[in-house]
Amino acid sequence: MEYLDFELPIKDLQEQYEKACQIGEDSDVDVTNTCKQIEKKLSDTKKDIYKNLTPWQRVQLSRHPNRPYTMDYIKAICGESFLELHGDRSFKDDKAMVGGLGKIGDQSFMFIGQQKGYNTKTRQYRNFGMANPEGYRKALRLMKSAEKFGVPVVTLVDTPGAYPGLEAEERGQGEAIARNILEMTRLKVPIIVVIIGEGASGGALGIGVGDTVLMLENTWYSVISPESCSSILWRSWEFKEQAAEALKLTATDMKKMKLIDQIIKEPVGGAHSNREKTFKTVASAIEKAYGEFKNLSPSELVNQRMEKYFEMGVFKG
Repeated sequence: MEYLDFELPIKDLQEQYEKACQIGEDSDVDVTNTCKQIEKKLSDTKKDIYKNLTPWQRVQLSRHPNRPYTMDYIKAICGESFLELHGDRSFKDDKAMVGGLGKIGDQSFMFIGQQKGYNTKTRQYRNFGMANPEGYRKALRLMKSAEKFGVPVVTLVDTPGAYPGLEAEERGQGEAIARNILEMTRLKVPIIVVIIGEGASGGALGIGVGDTVLMLENTWYSVISPESCSSILWRSWEFKEQAAEALKLTATDMKKMKLIDQIIKEPVGGAHSNREKTFKTVASAIEKAYGEFKNLSPSELVNQRMEKYFEMGVFKG
């Protein structure tokens, strides 16, 4: 397990607990009470730390190296039923954007999401979860296939942003994202969006328009990352914590501004601390969300979705 800076008190207590238990195993000394005391202190420390997280600390948690990624969720939720589909039928298969058909129970869904890598090699292979235009065109192709066969769409958002390279711009990055946003507003099947990690800029919006938008507790969703915001406003990354506070990018802020519909609670310590519980919670949230839309006609679905987005940003004095 890797620990972030603010998690170091937990690491120290965890090591103390393991040492105390080891002493008990290696000798005849009864350390039961000591272990119980450390365990209680560890539990209290965890609750105290994760109850009072700052926006920047939530950003750090959303990037935790042990945090589950899109394919982890899909494999855990769908199991053997998942069939990955490839390519945009135009340029190539973008490895930063994954998608395919899978089942939750007896219901089929089209899963689409950005995929990050686990180590240097896979991060390069997945382009750090930053999709090129062909990734967004691949996502749209899968959405259109889902619409054709009446299959609901689930998108899992986890990206530091769309790839900003010259070749991406040459192939129409802005147009690809704008096209996705347009087509998603009028797709005739339910769309459930789940933000599972980073939700940055147009890269997230390219698969982020839905009938309902769910956000895990320790994730963020914003027009820009705190570091980039800090470098623009202060010409330095040193003010990233103030930027994170000012951007109002946490799940609580998003819910307050009615930009998302539901916050999915994570286990104490974040999604990576109890993966199985997180996967079950997300699967249950998807099923529940689908239940709200499955009986709506295509026209009702589209009208309701349009109204949802028209109401965003309306200010009544």
